[in-house]
Amino acid sequence: MHQALFALMILLSSIAYAQAPAATKKGLDKGVTPVRLIDRAEVRVLRTELLPGVTRSIHTHDDVKFHLFLPLTSGIELTIGSDKPVMTEPGQAYFVMKSTPHGFRNTGTATAMAYEVFVKEGTPAAAARKDDLGAILALLAATRDK
Repeated sequence: MHQALFALMILLSSIAYAQAPAATKKGLDKGVTPVRLIDRAEVRVLRTELLPGVTRSIHTHDDVKFHLFLPLTSGIELTIGSDKPVMTEPGQAYFVMKSTPHGFRNTGTATAMAYEVFVKEGTPAAAARKDDLGAILALLAATRDK
């Protein structure tokens, strides 16, 4: 599992940073900048940047099966559901089920970054493989090769 997550991080890191910012969503907190890297029927991948001291308010995603939060830098505190906030570790994956309230904040003095991977409901790739992480890796590899 760790090797698959490491492979996912490498694939995401190899995607060009010259992507357009995601459309500003109503209610998106000031100082939170999502950059859309992939937006397909099966999966959406964002690189989210948080200015120092900025909080991404508690929110939910009802349009996805689940969501992986993958911090790239230290200093990000993550709250999932009613659990107490935890300090994330860069390179670790944090799993958020559909409709689960969650939010995060940058506790550091530098801009913090994380990847957010949203696996959408009823995706053909995930359903066919019954291995959501494997489906994500395959989709990202195919996208990268285009």
